[in-house]
Amino acid sequence: MKALLAPSSIALIGASGDPSRLTARAQLYLRKHGYTGALYPVNPRAPEVLGERAYARVEDIPAEIDFAYILLNTEHVEGQIASVAAKGARVACILADGFAEAGAEGQARQERCVAAAKAAGLRLLGPNSMGIINIPARIAASVNAALEAETLPAGRLALVSQSGSMLGAIMSRGAARGLGFSHLIATGNEADLTAGEIAAMLVEDPGVDAVMLFLEAIRAPEHFARAAALAHKAGKPIIAYKLGRSSFGAELATSHTGALAGSDAAAEAFFRAHGILRATMLESFLELPALVLGRKPLAKPHRAVSVLTTTGGGGAMAVDAMGVAGIEARVPDDAASEKLHAANMHAHGRLLDMTLAGTKPDRVEAAITALAAAGDTDAVIPVIGSSAQFRPADAVAGIVRGRDAIQGAKPIAAFLVPQADASLALLAEAGIPAFRTPESLADAMRAWLDWRAPANPAVPAAPAVAMPDAPDEADAREIFAALGLATPYSRDLAAPHAYPVALKILSPDIAHKTELGGVRLNIPDAAALQDAAAAMQARVAKAAPHARLTGFLVQPMSKGLAEVILGFRRDPEVGPVVLLGAGGVLAELHRDVALRLAPLDEQGAREMIADVRALRVIEGWRGLPRGDVEALVKAIVAVSRLATLPGIAEAEINPLMIHESGVTVADAWVVRA
Repeated sequence: MKALLAPSSIALIGASGDPSRLTARAQLYLRKHGYTGALYPVNPRAPEVLGERAYARVEDIPAEIDFAYILLNTEHVEGQIASVAAKGARVACILADGFAEAGAEGQARQERCVAAAKAAGLRLLGPNSMGIINIPARIAASVNAALEAETLPAGRLALVSQSGSMLGAIMSRGAARGLGFSHLIATGNEADLTAGEIAAMLVEDPGVDAVMLFLEAIRAPEHFARAAALAHKAGKPIIAYKLGRSSFGAELATSHTGALAGSDAAAEAFFRAHGILRATMLESFLELPALVLGRKPLAKPHRAVSVLTTTGGGGAMAVDAMGVAGIEARVPDDAASEKLHAANMHAHGRLLDMTLAGTKPDRVEAAITALAAAGDTDAVIPVIGSSAQFRPADAVAGIVRGRDAIQGAKPIAAFLVPQADASLALLAEAGIPAFRTPESLADAMRAWLDWRAPANPAVPAAPAVAMPDAPDEADAREIFAALGLATPYSRDLAAPHAYPVALKILSPDIAHKTELGGVRLNIPDAAALQDAAAAMQARVAKAAPHARLTGFLVQPMSKGLAEVILGFRRDPEVGPVVLLGAGGVLAELHRDVALRLAPLDEQGAREMIADVRALRVIEGWRGLPRGDVEALVKAIVAVSRLATLPGIAEAEINPLMIHESGVTVADAWVVRA
């Protein structure tokens, strides 16, 4: 940890004496920003580099080193690993690209570097890493051009970024908001050290109050889970901004569940389960620390706020943006109204409109104090108009005084409607989050209200089940039956059946039988069943000539109050997830789904049901019969237990029919790992 975050001696392997070269920057920036530790440039062609003694080889360095920054071209990196380890380095950072991201040859090169490092007892940062910055310790071992700045804003926020270029971008944007950083670390390819591992180290650093993550992917999710658990225990939030919210990867999986559980939905479930706040906008990412520092996740958020405004249009913008995010601007309750009346103020609907009163500090303070008394809201949102631009001191004073008066009872987050840099700076100095757009305000509030303590559900393991190498629907049904989700069916056409019945083709190679004519419903009698089976065999064999056909499945016809898709999948980034959504053949069209990490408990299952809009119908919506919600809860928990069976990669019930009493497995599918 010390060798990575606060090295007292650094070797720069491949340091250039030409100040215009990228490989000269680390030395220039270290000295520019006051590094006082031992620095050893290594260059075989120069006895001196940028005015400091250089060494032809690592072996020539006269003392041990903590940290080696390898600045050489890709093909020369591997040969330096054993040398820097022999000099005592605990961490080596690799700048070069051309490793795993460059194809099979690069992947092999990266694996050799990792193997060499492990053999030598060395940890690797990168490849493709722009290095580390520890501002309080005056360590700028990085080639990021943002270090050209004369001074670096020191603070107590740590940033770990998989993108090296974003270190400087976030540092500069943060500086414009008055944010200072303790550490900024670029992890690159994460061949060895991961963002999650480093986040855990930073959580344990007493100079860090919060850890911010800029992520392109979730590598080694167990490291993030450990960091999040440590952060929750320490009362230090972890805030993530993750790229990859598009759905183009959804077509890659074989089942409906795979198509719906795209990587971003799984990432969202991962962050939720582990208590990591997730911003989807860069501005909200930068303002979230001020919103959540010193706070804990709300046990039962109201998902509602109180809004006061000095501009009707601006207030309406805030109300609208938060409404889109599922957050209600609520009419003041009796407690808040009483305090407002005492201050001679009156709310009209969802807004306390103070346009005529303006931003007189005593009036804004009184409004915030009154609205904070509401028992059914989570935060107070002041919206300030033109005075924020032209009278910043007055515009901000009332907000700060209101914050101090309520003594942290609720967070305050301001939206400044005009361009008001001076007011933004004053609010940042006071530690109050302030937003330039209503959308970023809503995104930050959503992230905070979605924030939960890390989940650790106590769910028993699924029973071991025998499964053939190529399971069909009947095999899948046996697995679900072992979990307590048994539904009558038969593979024997000649057996007595309770007509009418449904007939389906069995094949381990056909996930979507309807599309190939592999399903027939409402068959009235035994003769019709035999005819339907013969026709289906011919039809499917023609439509899918290479599919293995293993027989037929007969089951009683059934009709539920609602149909859902209930699925399980091992996501390549975050691991096991369970999905619930509006079901049937239109599942992918509706995309009305909820996703959680698996396994989960009954409380988690209830939250999933609440997230699926289509399931309002089973809760007695508009007088409709109530469905068996408890049976659905138990079914979700049961399917989530598949996480404990490593032999199963995907499984799905689509649809699962919900009745007034009980549920029916109408169709099932499983994929071996």
